Amino acid sequence: MQVSILGPRQIIWQGRVKKLLLPAEEGEMCVLDFHQPFLVRLSKGQIQLGIEGRAAVSENKILVKDGIAHMRGNELTILIEA
Repeated sequence: MQVSILGPRQIIWQGRVKKLLLPAEEGEMCVLDFHQPFLVRLSKGQIQLGIEGRAAVSENKILVKDGIAHMRGNELTILIEA
């Protein structure tokens, strides 16, 4: 899926991932390719990106204070205060 993580003034991260973990208000949420559409509020925690490389899947983490995530089609847009 295509993921865009946006801060108040800049693009924090953009790219393609196979798996993503979000710190949703109601608990951790796993998002995979072609997930159903959703709009969810994020709480304090970290976004974990599963980025597929040539040899293996690497993990990147982005800290979040607050935010929202919107999934539509196979595109996930995340607006955060980091």
